[in-house]
Amino acid sequence: MSKHYIFFTRKVLPQPLADLVQVTHNANAAANLGYAAVLIYLQKGLKAANPIDWLYPFRPREPEAEIAKFYNMQEKLKVIPLSMPWPIDRWDNKITNSSTVVSKYYFPYHILPQTQIVHTRDWNFVKVAIARGIPAIYEHHHHENKRFEPEVANHPLLQVAVTVADSVRDSMIANGMPAAKTVKIHNGFNRLFLERHPAQAAEWRQKLLTSDRPHLVVYSGGLHKFKGVDLLVDVAQQLPKVQFAFAGGNAQQVANYQQLAKSKNVENTTFLGHLSQDNLPSLLQAADVLAHPHCANEEATFTSPLKLFDYMASGTAIAATEILPLKEFQQANIAAGWCEPDNPVAFAKCLQQVLINYPRKVAGYSEEMEFVQQFSCENRIQKILSYVQESLRPVITIK
Repeated sequence: MSKHYIFFTRKVLPQPLADLVQVTHNANAAANLGYAAVLIYLQKGLKAANPIDWLYPFRPREPEAEIAKFYNMQEKLKVIPLSMPWPIDRWDNKITNSSTVVSKYYFPYHILPQTQIVHTRDWNFVKVAIARGIPAIYEHHHHENKRFEPEVANHPLLQVAVTVADSVRDSMIANGMPAAKTVKIHNGFNRLFLERHPAQAAEWRQKLLTSDRPHLVVYSGGLHKFKGVDLLVDVAQQLPKVQFAFAGGNAQQVANYQQLAKSKNVENTTFLGHLSQDNLPSLLQAADVLAHPHCANEEATFTSPLKLFDYMASGTAIAATEILPLKEFQQANIAAGWCEPDNPVAFAKCLQQVLINYPRKVAGYSEEMEFVQQFSCENRIQKILSYVQESLRPVITIK
């Protein structure tokens, strides 16, 4: 029996977190390519109370409908929720820590015998795998001021350390990760974003637009100032005849931004909150322009163009700021306008120009959708595995 390509996160699903979207989409892509991919995550609360799951945890299964819909998972991916019953993670000590339970119980007795290779953003899980003789792929997407243990970073079973920004790669190397095994590979997008949803897109437009605001600008992502959300509210204030819709954020963030818009007398903004991944493509396709207003701050040095890829896959025109991680796409054959960051006047002018230069197409801009296919999660997985020693790579087993 073939062994599995294990993706692991020490978090509970589902949650509207960017790192969980990235993890699930990569696991989903590996399964789509035919690998025996299994996504392992934690399960707490009442769902963690079944003793069968404690004794026989390695039972790959189809994800629950709620989780599959939340992350746009497809039918080939299998999952394993690792039960963490009380008092795990309830008391602040090493014995009842979920990382200890995974490394001392679940991994050696249940995961190890079934595993070909692991792929994770959890450094502790990498260490456990390597100590047990399992090759590992490590993902590290943010700056951290901590040293990587040399016995792990230099171990031959650590096949590759992947990041999404040159600046993070530099800091990883400075913190002890060997340059030869540290690579930058852009995040990928879920290929389901390429599927067209004209009826649902039309419903969004009917719901959001009015006769005196015939154009729709959509922002999708976290509701944070550094991502340019405050700036976009100021842009909306300048363009009262354009409707702005924001997809993302938790209830408190939505309330805060609704209050911000109200305090500035901005009436042409709608905050939709978090949308599941299966609802997002139709909203992106409904827009006249998709907004990427990221500010030129520290976060801009390591942000991933994942949002830009989702936008491109929708075939919708884009207005974006000229931040370093997006620079390579400014000359690409896509329907986009660019402007300096941190300038609401410049961004408003950019939006207006994009509306003129790239009128909305129901079928989307084909050149944009063709260009972005090189950045699919499936292609990303293939690139990552090209850095893995051939004898250690997982085997394609699913037709």
